[in-house]
Amino acid sequence: MRVAVYIPLLLSLLAPLGARPLSERCEPRLATWLLTASALVLGAATTISLALLAVTGLIRFPQLAGIGHWSAHTAQRDDPAELSVALFAGLLLGAAVLMAARMLWQRVRTLASAALEAACMPTKDGLVVIEDEAPDAFAIPGLPGRVVVSTGMLRTLDETERHILLAHERAHLAAHHYAFVALTQLGAAANPLLRPLATAVTYTIERWADENAATATGDRERVARTVGKAALAAHHGPGRAPGASLAILGRRTPLTVAGPVPRRVAALLAPPFGRRPVLAAATATLLVTAALSTADAAQDLHVLLEAVGAR
Repeated sequence: MRVAVYIPLLLSLLAPLGARPLSERCEPRLATWLLTASALVLGAATTISLALLAVTGLIRFPQLAGIGHWSAHTAQRDDPAELSVALFAGLLLGAAVLMAARMLWQRVRTLASAALEAACMPTKDGLVVIEDEAPDAFAIPGLPGRVVVSTGMLRTLDETERHILLAHERAHLAAHHYAFVALTQLGAAANPLLRPLATAVTYTIERWADENAATATGDRERVARTVGKAALAAHHGPGRAPGASLAILGRRTPLTVAGPVPRRVAALLAPPFGRRPVLAAATATLLVTAALSTADAAQDLHVLLEAVGAR
């Protein structure tokens, strides 16, 4: 295998360096899409690269090469990849597949449970108010989803701030933010190097919802105050049993861990971010490079298999 098979692995080392700038300098909806696409494409590309390297190792063993009528001796002579590299890639591939399958199964179960819980909640206009002194608010994905707010949170906020809170949580449901989180976590499960991208998406979806609330109310400063006030109330509220319900990320999540609150407040107090075409173009270039490199590596393997099968 030539150098192309290693390029997606190299890009996976570089991509996390751009996660923070992309999440903080780009319009949050676009940043979320770019980060999610990056996690999926790089996760898939690195998994395919590992599979290609693993195959070059397998065909060097006569017992396995005989299955495809390949020449193990020719493979050992013509393939430039070291056998140790191919075997190590095979181990990493097995771990990646297992982790991705485990994460996918857990996410499907979580979303199914969330949808069932949402369907069982009596509601008016998708809003569920629970008797709880702890200030809290979260969204439960479903068909349709639910916005759950505690009486403690309602008493903490005034009427305008309640509208802002509801606009924020409804934005999570309307834009299917749980899907972006699940997809980036899937990519990170296949390639742990991409975890910073998944972390960045949990921040950008909150920023996306903040901006929707600001657009709905027309008052960015008031939204910023509400975000800070709600987070502070949730931080100082009484504790509760973990796992009592499911939030947008698949578990009950206080607003204090939904995203770095000071950064969100600062972003709301500043002018809205633009789309940053340079960052978008750089991300697109990285993804195209990963895809083309993977395709080139697959072609290299095809040529190798033809060569070892012709003798």
